[in-house]
Amino acid sequence: MVQTFPTMRLRRLRRSQVMRDLLAENTVTLNDLIYPIFVEEDLDDFAPVDSMPGVFRIPERKLDVAIKEIAAAGIKAVMTFGVSHNKDDTGSDAWNRDGLLARMIKRAKDAAPELMLISDTCFCEYTTHGHCGVIHDGDVHNDHTIENLGRQAVVAAEAGADMIAPSSMMDGQVHAIRSALDSHGLGAVPIMAYSSKFASAFYGPFRDAAGCELKGDRKAYQMNPMNGREALRESGADEAEGADMLMVKPAMPYLDVLTQIRQRSLLPLAAYQVSGEYAMIKFAAAAGAIDEARVMRESLGAIKRAGADLILTYFAMDIARDGF
Repeated sequence: MVQTFPTMRLRRLRRSQVMRDLLAENTVTLNDLIYPIFVEEDLDDFAPVDSMPGVFRIPERKLDVAIKEIAAAGIKAVMTFGVSHNKDDTGSDAWNRDGLLARMIKRAKDAAPELMLISDTCFCEYTTHGHCGVIHDGDVHNDHTIENLGRQAVVAAEAGADMIAPSSMMDGQVHAIRSALDSHGLGAVPIMAYSSKFASAFYGPFRDAAGCELKGDRKAYQMNPMNGREALRESGADEAEGADMLMVKPAMPYLDVLTQIRQRSLLPLAAYQVSGEYAMIKFAAAAGAIDEARVMRESLGAIKRAGADLILTYFAMDIARDGF
């Protein structure tokens, strides 16, 4: 028989901070966080991103300094995004062994070999049109794009990337990348698949940070925000193709999706607290509407509670400096 009031008093276990800490069902530490960074070539100094307070574009020539600071703060993993000055219709600089992507990975790994480096594998930062692949007849051509993704993944891994993270939402991208890596003797390099990436309005500040001038939209390949079951199909397909980890992006608006994937998959699961989520907290705090530190902690706790093993967040350095 289930006990009820007055016998059952749940408040007994909330009476002190020590008790609450001991009984916390979820915790967030630096071991759970991945820090996304933006690296720009031909930039003289750190450039603030106005729509993301506290976030800077890192000059390629000063990347080693920034990486050493990040590692010294206790952060265990970063994800790299390049801000390219050498764009073309296909994003070919992303598979150029002397291009920005390869250079920044090598420089970062040389600066802090112990830091896990995850390479975002896509083309939107490297194409003149801002789309995630090759345009053919007004649309992104799936099969040409996944072939190029394989080429980019090999270049990234050979430059020193510890993990490949395909984010273009092309069908078969995980299989194409896994095949390319394996055929080049890089079978030990894992893949974190952006398996459920939605065509979200929360990405706006990211495009400022990454220098993506999108022509049109990505609704033909990123997921409809109104769909949940489709996300389960996408994640299942990526797992079947050989993904080692799965990701949901954005995080907070899709906690239901995160939980459902967690219930269906035994793979490690990541969630990306994207630029819009970050910016809303920062600007609301600046306006005096909320307590930034408390809301940040609550939001990350919610993502962890929903099932994420890892969280990509621009708050990672704040947490490293101030604690959780």
